[in-house]
Amino acid sequence: MAGRIGLALVAFAGVLMAATPGAAHHSTAMFEWGKPIEMKGLTVERWEWTNPHTFLYARDAEGNRWAFEGMSPNHLSRAGWSKRTLAPGEKIDLSYYKLRDGRRGGFNVTVTKADGATLKQLPSRD
Repeated sequence: MAGRIGLALVAFAGVLMAATPGAAHHSTAMFEWGKPIEMKGLTVERWEWTNPHTFLYARDAEGNRWAFEGMSPNHLSRAGWSKRTLAPGEKIDLSYYKLRDGRRGGFNVTVTKADGATLKQLPSRD
């Protein structure tokens, strides 16, 4: 009897060790989703083409630093973006969903380049 219990415990421990964690993703609750804010005249400081999310760091006319999260490189590459889409020093306008906690930043919705080209982060619902 004790041997069977021991064997069952070893088997159970093996199952626990072999279990893989489920896919996780953070919530978008930190953003005021659906209420885009427009910003004009930003200067790109850094464009990070990283998984699982891209990040855009920029400065406004007063020199304040802003940080914007974006979609994954996989998603953005299908929407016309690349790791070379934005360059340090480039002037842009953008729209974003602001952070609920008041920090300077949020989720990037669109970027409009100096030549007027607008790139979208999210799929259109047209």
